[in-house]
Amino acid sequence: MSQEATTKPAGTARAAHGWPHALLAVLAGLVVMVVTAALGLWAAGAADLPDGAFVDVLAATVVMAVGGSIEISGEAGVIAETDAALTAVPLSVTVVGALTVAAGFLRPLRHRAVASAPELAGWALRFAVLWLLALAGLAVLARHTFTIPFEDPTGGLIEDVFDVTPRVGFRTEVPQTLVIGLLWLLGVLALALLVSRGAPLPARLLRFQEAVRPAAYAMVALLLATLAIGVVIGLVVAATRGHAADTFAVILLGLPNLMWLAFTIGLGCSWEGTVQGPFALPMPRLLDEVLRAGDVSTLDLGALTERDGRAWWLLVVTAVLVLAAAVLTAVRSPARMRPREHALHMAVALALTVLCVCLLVRLTAHYGLSVLGAGDLGGDLAGEVFLRPHLWQAVGLGAGWGFVAGFAGGLLASRLHRRGEVPADR
Repeated sequence: MSQEATTKPAGTARAAHGWPHALLAVLAGLVVMVVTAALGLWAAGAADLPDGAFVDVLAATVVMAVGGSIEISGEAGVIAETDAALTAVPLSVTVVGALTVAAGFLRPLRHRAVASAPELAGWALRFAVLWLLALAGLAVLARHTFTIPFEDPTGGLIEDVFDVTPRVGFRTEVPQTLVIGLLWLLGVLALALLVSRGAPLPARLLRFQEAVRPAAYAMVALLLATLAIGVVIGLVVAATRGHAADTFAVILLGLPNLMWLAFTIGLGCSWEGTVQGPFALPMPRLLDEVLRAGDVSTLDLGALTERDGRAWWLLVVTAVLVLAAAVLTAVRSPARMRPREHALHMAVALALTVLCVCLLVRLTAHYGLSVLGAGDLGGDLAGEVFLRPHLWQAVGLGAGWGFVAGFAGGLLASRLHRRGEVPADR
């Protein structure tokens, strides 16, 4: 049998087995996201939602975790007006899903130095097709309508005569969700290739890996380190201060939202926001106090330390984490790189990381109801919360911190044991 005849079936078999592996990886990612979201919602008390809404809310939570768009609508009869909106990302669900999908994507590519662009595109296509099918199914489930209890000041006359029954519901904007969900998946796969030292790249991109991969790996390690610290703090709080269910709900749904917000504040970034009305957000008491202080409050290190001097530890912890990331970047880089090169790489990497954090952590939610003057869109039956960064200030601070830490990390790494040059094919 000729060599061509023997190699062709082998190549065909390898391609045929790509779909089952991609299916398994996508399903694994969805399972860990659903389980994490379900446990978080259960700890938050969502299991008691009426009319079997738990499954619908669970599907919506997973959709939102990948950037999906949820539209909220309200109805309260012909003499009433409602207004509602929600923009938030449950980042705990996002992180576990991204890590699982990325690991599944990299598994068949490990132990290789080079992969062709068509091969990588083929794997990405398999993942994308299966991911979109699964996401479309979740989007169909993510819809529900709730009846809002209404205190009728006329003793029931308004509700009986005018058929006023306030309702609020949510549904997924399917096309927009599929587009954003696809971009989320492609971003996860691209980041996996950037971060993993052993993942193959097309030959034309190998010359960029020395500048990109060490810094990208260090940024992911930095963000995961903040989450590890948050888990430890959360477990201590749950064990010593009670309300364990609420604490676990925060860990399982929004831990990155809080910890990455704290990280940017430690860098010196400032945010603005408010919490008004009946909203009870799963956030530390200190943050809630600052955000309820006025119509629009500034959230920064100074505002936190005015109420609790221990908030200055954010600056110390952030400095240690950033310097550790800079040293890690330098250690994983070729020994020939100079401190100023490390400084430039870290400046770009940390600026992009802070930009992504700011875009992901921002939050907007409001609800208003007006019925014959009984409440109004900004009154007692209304609530609003938002949190948004001073974006370009944050990016600039990230670049500045990165440059200084990168230079210092390069100097410190030069004193450590180094393996020497990083091979060009790794």
